[in-house]
Amino acid sequence: MANENSPLLAYRLLGEEGVSFPASGAGGPGGAPARKLSTFLGVVVPTVLSMFSIVVFLRIGFVVGHAGLLQALAMLLVAYLILALTVLSVCAIATNGAVRGGGAYFMISRTLGPEVGGSIGLMFYLANVCGCAVSLLGLVEAMLDVFGADATGSSGLRTLPQGYGWNLLYGSLLLGLVGGVCTLGAGLYARASFLTFLLVSGSLASVLVSFVAVRPRDIPLTPRPGPNGSSLPPQVGHFTGFNSSTLKANLGAGYAKDYTTGATMTFASVFAVLFNGCTGIMAGANMSGELKDPSRAIPLGTIVAVAYTFFIYILLFFLSSFTCDRILLQEDYGFFQAISLWPPLVLTGIYATSLSASMSSLIGASRILHALAQDNLFGVILAPAKVISQGGNPWGAVLYSWGLVQLVLLAGKLNTLAAVVTVFYLVAYAAVDLSCLSLEWASAPNFRPTFSLFSWHTCLLGVASCLLMMFLISPGAAGGSLLLMGLLSALLTARGGPSSWGYVSQALLFHQVRKYLLRLDVRKDHVKFWRPQLLLLVGNPRGALPLLRLANQLKKGGLYVLGHVTLGDLDSLPSDPVQPQYGAWLSLVDRAQVKAFVDLTLSPSVRQGAQHLLRISGLGGMKPNTLVLGFYDDAAPQDHFLTDPAFSEPADGIQEGGSPALSTLFPPPRAPGSPRALSPQDYVATVADALKMNKNVVLARACGALPPERLSRGSGGTSQLHHVDVWPLNLLRPRGGPGYVDVCGLFLLQMATILGMVPAWHSARLRIFLCLGPREAPGAAEGRLRALLSQLRIRAQVQEVVWGEGSASSQEPEEEEEGDFVNGRRGDAEAEALACSANALVRAQQGRGGGGGPGGPEGGDGEEGPATALTFLYLPRPPADPARYPRYLALLEVLSRDLGPTLLIHGVTPVTCTDL
Repeated sequence: MANENSPLLAYRLLGEEGVSFPASGAGGPGGAPARKLSTFLGVVVPTVLSMFSIVVFLRIGFVVGHAGLLQALAMLLVAYLILALTVLSVCAIATNGAVRGGGAYFMISRTLGPEVGGSIGLMFYLANVCGCAVSLLGLVEAMLDVFGADATGSSGLRTLPQGYGWNLLYGSLLLGLVGGVCTLGAGLYARASFLTFLLVSGSLASVLVSFVAVRPRDIPLTPRPGPNGSSLPPQVGHFTGFNSSTLKANLGAGYAKDYTTGATMTFASVFAVLFNGCTGIMAGANMSGELKDPSRAIPLGTIVAVAYTFFIYILLFFLSSFTCDRILLQEDYGFFQAISLWPPLVLTGIYATSLSASMSSLIGASRILHALAQDNLFGVILAPAKVISQGGNPWGAVLYSWGLVQLVLLAGKLNTLAAVVTVFYLVAYAAVDLSCLSLEWASAPNFRPTFSLFSWHTCLLGVASCLLMMFLISPGAAGGSLLLMGLLSALLTARGGPSSWGYVSQALLFHQVRKYLLRLDVRKDHVKFWRPQLLLLVGNPRGALPLLRLANQLKKGGLYVLGHVTLGDLDSLPSDPVQPQYGAWLSLVDRAQVKAFVDLTLSPSVRQGAQHLLRISGLGGMKPNTLVLGFYDDAAPQDHFLTDPAFSEPADGIQEGGSPALSTLFPPPRAPGSPRALSPQDYVATVADALKMNKNVVLARACGALPPERLSRGSGGTSQLHHVDVWPLNLLRPRGGPGYVDVCGLFLLQMATILGMVPAWHSARLRIFLCLGPREAPGAAEGRLRALLSQLRIRAQVQEVVWGEGSASSQEPEEEEEGDFVNGRRGDAEAEALACSANALVRAQQGRGGGGGPGGPEGGDGEEGPATALTFLYLPRPPADPARYPRYLALLEVLSRDLGPTLLIHGVTPVTCTDL
């Protein structure tokens, strides 16, 4: 890939008398191209000659004769309006920074990115290739009109054989001449273009003088073949001199058959031919790698060339309408010779402008192709185009383009290719306008072009007009070009492109996200639209991959932040150790295929760091409302990097491209028995801190045992069924009755329901366990719960279980208060016994058949059934006394021991709503 560096880094500001600018051309192993072309020779001359091409001598009569003066002027104004809008965009982009080789392709790709830029660059290259072929075919047509064996008229050698094969031979010989000049370098091309410019200017001057100096005359026309192969009667065209009657007759349209193709002309077909002759505005920009000062030469030279050619076209349209009748205009496209004071000079101009336009297209195509090859977007296919000479001339790209032009010459007719070429040019122009529009809308501080005669209105109008004219000229070609662009973009996206160019899409996204974040008013939040916004604190991602993916499933389109606390004090460190870690964590997010942000902080303790992240993570209305932590136990950490296929890496630790393997960027898992960064006291304190901040808390235990198919990104289509068990009652505060309807219990139901919406969990069955006291009659509480589930639109099996029978809690359940066990109002032994009993109750229900839900049997005991994949438990609040934190954690360990994957959840915010 091309190495992109800021030009400022190459300026030698110290120890030098002046500033030395770096070479910004497309260099290569053989040397960089010399920047020696001035504005006039490098931009004005090739642009003028490209915009004139064959149209100025052989298609003026075609346009005015079929469309009439008024429509011809309208076509010209529309064409130049589109060109002018694009020129404004080109000027803005060219004056906003250093322009390297590749011209329009460089501007588009460095703005819209390699995917869009590469696809449009290739299409613009093809447009130049086809444009070269069109110019050569026009030159062959002009030569055969004079020297062809079938030529008619008062003069002509009539020596050149005619026919498809001969025409192809003549085009190939001319292409060899053009290719030879371009192969020898831009210097010879510039000198040849200047000589051609003098010849064309002299020829046009003779034509303009002839309109005034030549007296009226009749001009015999070539007999045309009739419908049955017979010749039509000969016609005579009239050059009337300046005549108001002639002008009046030529004002309106008179579309007829084109004698070169036999097709009846329309506004669109005539406009396509006219616009194709005007599409050379990028000829100067394509030479950006050889210009002394491209940022100045491209805007100035292009504007001068566009203004000059517009004036000449307007003048020729008026003069032709005033002096030539419609028959002459429609039946002799080369009538300039017939009315000229010295016809050979017109003939010289035709040949010169056709050769120059073909040279300009070929050398422009080669520069675009060389830039594409240098960027290595299409791999080995364009590898030959990288070859350059000792002087920096990309002769490999010239030969490559020469071969493609030779293939295009097989198409034959001039007008056959005009529509395709025009559409491809319009795609490139629309892309340039879109690039400038994107930069303007992004409002990036570094977009400050010295050319200021543009706005987003002109850019948007340019894009719209280009797209409109594409479909007006040729709907089929327009649709095909857009399809081709989409396929090429998809190919480049799959290959991957350089990321150091800068993407305007990122600037646009930033601009839009900032705008909508400001409009996201937290004061307008409503419980109907609540969604979990998670902050997952991760110590070492090697042991947390299953939890990382499970949290990604629980977020339900909400915010998901991966948080990590690095221990340390910035005062005692030479630099911030956190910033270099972001790259590794972002790579982790990409590899794990989760939709998460990364937020890292530096803090003396994990607890303080967690407080920082809870307070400052997110922005505006997108801030975490739920803290997710791994469970604090004595289980040995597992290294999931070794077993997860997404994290398989080369044995040498070096990935493709030379970047280090992800496994080398994170430390190995903590060894069993080694010191921890977080004490049990601080762990529980972190939970308490989150609840004080009104954040919900999720503690995840044994997530490594989750079935792998449940963590996949696809659907959960598997032959093995699983249960998701929900216990929406505080099992450490045993009490019958409606304890399931508190805020925390409803939060558990909501989170379990959200998980069931994930495709990987669709096939899992949701079971809700309703705990009854030993003296509570079954059925009543279940009915209330079913009514609630119906209102909440939750489909689940409801299963009643007796809780408290035979335990200490069954003696006086009505006298218990919330927090008795965790706060130590009951003895430690009694609390542990209760936790053991609750744990046994939960384990006893795992793997049993369905309860009394829809389609399931009534009652608490069922036959052996699907295994429980995940259990949701009610997480009690931590005790008010910090001294009780270790005991609280021990009770949680007993409660969740050997339950398999378990989420202990405490919700503090209302999350369910029964209203519409």
